[in-house]
Amino acid sequence: MTYAASCWIRGRRAVLGLATLCVCALVACSQEPAPAIAPTLDTVLAGGLVFTGDDSEPVLADVGIVGDRIVAIGDLRERAALQRIDLGGLAVAPGFIDIHSHAVRGNANDGIFRWPDAENLIRQGVTTAIGGPDGSSPLPITATFDALREQPASVNFGTFVGHGSVRALVVGEDDRVPTTQELEAMRQQVAAAMQEGAFGLSSGLIYAPGRFAATEEVVELAKVAADYGGIYISHMREEGLDVLKSVAETIRIGEEGGLPTQITHHKIVGAPMWGKSTETLRLVDEAVERGVDVSIDQYPYTASSTSLTILFPGWSLDGGRDALLQRIRDPAQHEELRKEIVYRIEVDRGGNDPANVVLANCSFDRSLNGLNLSQILQSREIAVAKDAAAELLMELVVAGNCSAVFHAIDEADVRNIMRHPRTMIASDGGVEDPSERVPHPRNYGSFARVLGHYVREQGVLPLHTAVHKMTRLPADRLGLDDRGRISVDAIADIVVFDPATVIDHSTFAEPHQYAEGMHYVFVAGTAVLERGSMTGARPGRLLRSGDYRNR
Repeated sequence: MTYAASCWIRGRRAVLGLATLCVCALVACSQEPAPAIAPTLDTVLAGGLVFTGDDSEPVLADVGIVGDRIVAIGDLRERAALQRIDLGGLAVAPGFIDIHSHAVRGNANDGIFRWPDAENLIRQGVTTAIGGPDGSSPLPITATFDALREQPASVNFGTFVGHGSVRALVVGEDDRVPTTQELEAMRQQVAAAMQEGAFGLSSGLIYAPGRFAATEEVVELAKVAADYGGIYISHMREEGLDVLKSVAETIRIGEEGGLPTQITHHKIVGAPMWGKSTETLRLVDEAVERGVDVSIDQYPYTASSTSLTILFPGWSLDGGRDALLQRIRDPAQHEELRKEIVYRIEVDRGGNDPANVVLANCSFDRSLNGLNLSQILQSREIAVAKDAAAELLMELVVAGNCSAVFHAIDEADVRNIMRHPRTMIASDGGVEDPSERVPHPRNYGSFARVLGHYVREQGVLPLHTAVHKMTRLPADRLGLDDRGRISVDAIADIVVFDPATVIDHSTFAEPHQYAEGMHYVFVAGTAVLERGSMTGARPGRLLRSGDYRNR
């Protein structure tokens, strides 16, 4: 023991009245630097089962927070704290990161702007939502950042830049190759968005106008995102009959674009292709083996949700809505449309039964929400048939279009994709609250469903692996090196939940039901959920890629 240390011990004994030190000893001690005194912690989460975000077993530990950061992990019983929360063995994990979120919708009065508390996300444990998916994003993205700065939300928000939005701005809705000047203008738009803070380029090659782009066009724009350290994330060109070609295209774009590439909300649509996830995952593994950085995200359901026009052939969407309406009204094109829609009902998202297409939101007639195509035909005393369903679909699109839920995915593929080590969990949902809509339950339940149904009840994944897929895996994908982990100096985005009770309650019939099992949710060290109740705090931050890239 050093002389200084000996003096410190003797000094402490004097203070406690256990011994008396001579004056010379006190003088000697005063000449040594005083030992650092650990600062008072704002919050101690005591006695929790801590999941760090790595794919490893949890440890029993305390977590100390000061301000917006985690500052200590371990046995903190002796540390002073403004508040100490005894967790009694509840799970402590990094806040969940939704890498595919529609929290910001096209309507500025909807989504996170309509419901900034984002209770449906918080009660699942989501603390960060990454928007701009499927090739659709605001332009410029700074407009969204400015709006969220003026009206903060409970969750953090970042975004991708959408290829489809860029193409629509520069080229329009037409099915044609961009000119050299237009391609350069699109490059500039992507570069500007990346400079503003986008995390990469998203595409929706199944949607117009993204579907009109050749692979080479997307590669050129992906190269721009690569220059800024971004990633490419794609709603692929096809998730049904041509899903294998689409996976290969997504891999090619990443390989030739020189950046990480991600298959978003990976699924196998339509009974003719069920079981093909084994082959799509083999393509991913082969690409990884040759050095391509490929990853996947997934929501844990056997139904998808999007616009009714997903059942329309690409040629019918050339030129935008007005051109589509003209084709529907033209007798010859109407008949060709009917045939092709019937085909898609049979082999694609129609699930071979009009009853598998359920209307989620028809703004022109809310009474249709929650009804499937068969029910609507029956209410009109029309015999249920695929031809009749195709006619009804065209009628609904002419009236204003609807979003719908499509039941056409097999459970075995969901599990197979979920188990893959490069698959992370995402929702493809947004911010919802009880309303007249009948949305997909993924908006309320995705993360809780994995933890409750697939981990606890079905044993598809170990709990620590599921947490990893919701936290560290997406954080590392985005370069968020201070989120998605429980570690000293990380941002204190933290969730506390009960592994024995966490579960989703949202169903396709009754979607507006919150998940349960979350006890606390902290965003940047501030409790937004406390003892199971919303606090009303809105500490969510704007996340820009450049803030991490330029460290």
